[in-house]
Amino acid sequence: MKDELVTLILDTLREMGSSGQFTLDGVTAETPLFGKNGLLDSIGLVSLIVAVEQGIEDRYQKAVSLADEKAFSQKKSPFRSIDSLADYAIELINAG
Repeated sequence: MKDELVTLILDTLREMGSSGQFTLDGVTAETPLFGKNGLLDSIGLVSLIVAVEQGIEDRYQKAVSLADEKAFSQKKSPFRSIDSLADYAIELINAG
């Protein structure tokens, strides 16, 4: 499941990057998404979250909210990398 979610996130980023906002050269699961040296600004992060939530619902028939109070109250943000976002999404999918 994790590989599928990482692929979903990467595919979403590719679609977002096709507008020329950023490049995915050298992007890996450890690439920072948001924050210092992050790939995305706040608007980009919101767009990614919405698209990934929709992708999860389409693929797993589970409605999840990636940007919930739990996400923002964690010491280590689930938005720090592609890998951490995939891990958080798995946690939410399995909880529901």
